[in-house]
Amino acid sequence: MVAKQLADDEPQKTLKGSQSKSHKKRHKRKLEDPEPEEVAVIESKKEKQKKRKQKQNQEEEGSIVNSENLSGSNGKVETFNGPAEFSEKSSTNVVVTGKDANESKYKALAKFVDSGLPSDVLECCKNFEKPSPIQSHSWPFLLDGRDFIGIAKTGSGKTLAFGIPAIMHVLSKRKSKKSKNPLCLVLSPTRELAQQISDVLCDAGKPTGVQSVCLYGGVDKHHQKASLKSGVDIVIGTPGRLQDMMEMGACNLKEVSFVVLDEADRMLDLGFEPAVRAILSQTCSVRQSVMFSATWPPAVHQLAQEFMDPHPIKVVVGSEDLAANHDVMQIVEVLEDRARDERLQCLLEKYHKSRKNRVLVFVLYKKEASRVEIMLQKRGWKVVSISGDKQQHARTKALSLFKDGSCPLMIATDVAARGLDIPDVEVVINYSFPLTTEDYVHRIGRTGRAGKKGVAHTFFTKDNKGLSGELINVLREAGQVVPAALLNFGTHVKKKESKLYGAHFREIDANAPKATKIKFDNSDEED
Repeated sequence: MVAKQLADDEPQKTLKGSQSKSHKKRHKRKLEDPEPEEVAVIESKKEKQKKRKQKQNQEEEGSIVNSENLSGSNGKVETFNGPAEFSEKSSTNVVVTGKDANESKYKALAKFVDSGLPSDVLECCKNFEKPSPIQSHSWPFLLDGRDFIGIAKTGSGKTLAFGIPAIMHVLSKRKSKKSKNPLCLVLSPTRELAQQISDVLCDAGKPTGVQSVCLYGGVDKHHQKASLKSGVDIVIGTPGRLQDMMEMGACNLKEVSFVVLDEADRMLDLGFEPAVRAILSQTCSVRQSVMFSATWPPAVHQLAQEFMDPHPIKVVVGSEDLAANHDVMQIVEVLEDRARDERLQCLLEKYHKSRKNRVLVFVLYKKEASRVEIMLQKRGWKVVSISGDKQQHARTKALSLFKDGSCPLMIATDVAARGLDIPDVEVVINYSFPLTTEDYVHRIGRTGRAGKKGVAHTFFTKDNKGLSGELINVLREAGQVVPAALLNFGTHVKKKESKLYGAHFREIDANAPKATKIKFDNSDEED
């Protein structure tokens, strides 16, 4: 009885004391069981809100495809009248825009077999359950010969997203091909990424006999020249070495009709734009152009406008703005510069106690990589390092030892921050904070790949305080803890500087209308 009385009294506390118990009970029943008329009113309000939301989406995006339609559950596509360019969103946050993108033949693939490709071409995909979002949305367009822009984070399967269409392009052209010149070209900003792409495409091309060669600096040119002379189908290379081989007459790109720029934003950041333009000008005038990038800055947009079809297909997986991987737990620690060595030692004893799990330590400078490597070796750690100071064979060997687990602790500069697919990196330690927040996001993206969880532990010093605002925004966007010591540096986000004009410039959006030239009559002349 006491329990029942307490249960009955509980809801009464929320009502005014002047109300009677019977009135309170009637009010309670009314709240719990609204009359049919009230239900109708509630439902009509929801319907109005739903209609307003649909109308707003229609105005903003032009067209919408239900997430069930994207996965191919019922095959029916619901569209609204809108502009010629089509935009679609799915539950995986994939946005597709471009001319005729809503045609049924470009429907996203739910399974690899839905592509209709030969089994020997799909042999390299047998270990994957289904295509990644960037693969499922890009293949229908690329296999149809469309120019394509893909914006997706590293580790999302971009290599096979353009690799399989490249192989199919070679197979379709091979029948009429008589010379030994390549048909496809893939440009990469770093040697390590070029080698990784080459490894993937060589394995993928074996069942069909599609041959690839990788051109990068730091090694002897003789072997690369011999491979080109014997005849290859796909050339993967860094802009500098590829340009050298072209000037020597060892590489002829006049028959290249399928071009890929991978990590295009990084290529421009490294100052390769003149080389990229020179290389593209030597390819076939009628070509299919493909561009993959983690972000979409104005410089990359301008390059796409010049070398691509006026109406390319653009697929954005996630966001055009760089965001950290939410599968990575980010720990930021503010400390003095001289305390970093001892703190690194403590973290390795915590995270690398077994000395079997992979831990990647990032530093900023080449000399710093060597110093930290020697320091850890003196303290008994088995460690390797890669940086621009090392010969290419030493870099390749160090990366190989780290990948196969022979030496699971590696020190690296930002040459290892982009694109490298190193399996099962459990922890990333930023011994030195990078020069940009974008590089920070790419660094920590070496862990937490393929749906796994990872940890990124970062040292932040007073020398880095100019980037505190951007770092705080990255942490908050990913739902991570922001330390109070970091907030003390301030949350101001510094305006990005122009490479030519510094901070005193106005950034104009790439889609802004062209300026109109105004002519004035000469005031010195009289009628």
